[in-house]
Amino acid sequence: MKQFDFSSLPRVNEHALTLSGTIRQQADYFQVDEQLPFDVDGEGGHVWLKIQKRGINTDWLANELAKFCDVPQVAVGYAGMKDRHAVTTQWFSINMEGVTEPNWPEFETEDIKIIQRTRHGKKLKRGVLSGNIFTLRLTELQGEQQQWLTNLQRIQQQGVPNYFGEQRFGHQGNNLARVDHWFTTGKGPRKRNQKSIYLSAARSWLFNLVLAERIKQQSWDKAIVGDVMMLAGSHSVFSIEAIDDSIVERVATMDIHPTGVMWGRGTSQSVDQCLNIESATLIDWSLWQQGLEKAGMKQERRPLRLFASDLTWQFLSDDELELKFFLPAGCYATAVMRELAVIADAAHRNYQPQKSITDNK
Repeated sequence: MKQFDFSSLPRVNEHALTLSGTIRQQADYFQVDEQLPFDVDGEGGHVWLKIQKRGINTDWLANELAKFCDVPQVAVGYAGMKDRHAVTTQWFSINMEGVTEPNWPEFETEDIKIIQRTRHGKKLKRGVLSGNIFTLRLTELQGEQQQWLTNLQRIQQQGVPNYFGEQRFGHQGNNLARVDHWFTTGKGPRKRNQKSIYLSAARSWLFNLVLAERIKQQSWDKAIVGDVMMLAGSHSVFSIEAIDDSIVERVATMDIHPTGVMWGRGTSQSVDQCLNIESATLIDWSLWQQGLEKAGMKQERRPLRLFASDLTWQFLSDDELELKFFLPAGCYATAVMRELAVIADAAHRNYQPQKSITDNK
């Protein structure tokens, strides 16, 4: 039986273990503001809504929008899932071609506010965002303030391991256990959405294992022979057969980042030392590799290092700290927090099931 203990994955900064704090003591203490890579043009058959939501799941809200507009669920689009236990601002699109627009203020509640309404010619598709701005308040701080400052400065200068966050794997890693059952027995989920969630979780866990091994070998933020490098701010990659002064300098200045494999079909882009590390790390996961290939996943690369842009902080009191930073799409604020301190998530003890908006009308 495979074990899926996220907490056992190594940290770069062991001093993070000497500090502790709490996130999401209130929804307002975890704010996320989605950033699109383009401006909405204001014309077209799709209504685009910029919505601020509090304590609400993205997929749930998309379904509520479909019901409110009397359109099929497929008519509603959004770029990415946002934390439920937070105050988040993100765009939704609704295909309203041939449909009369509803009275939008009737959709609003105490926890759902329409910030902006416009139109566009196309549906908003998954992954079409540049990233997110996070504003986080940490409470119940424990540890020397000087160590907090030292850890923050280290994150600001060196970046952090680009782990997929624990929330990627379901409550207590249940999604990974279901993946293991699927790939071991061949009995997969019937629902397409569940399959997608489990496949994403599987690839993410294998990536985390490769990243963990690079951390142990102290090469997560350095180039090694055979690495596949990714240009910062893009998905452009290139392989390196030798390491010269130019490569060392570009890695040091965050211009390029070493990458790890996101498993799927295709020949590995890595060679030599990098390929050897990835192969050795995943040698006991051949059933998962085969399962991902059979499911049609395409082999890709993901940066091993994450840089929190425009990171600022201020101590609001002796036991409260506010952070603000930007992360690219697909990256996790919890990965940043992990290198800062041991963080407890208050949302886990404040869980409440969601009810339909129509239940409250």
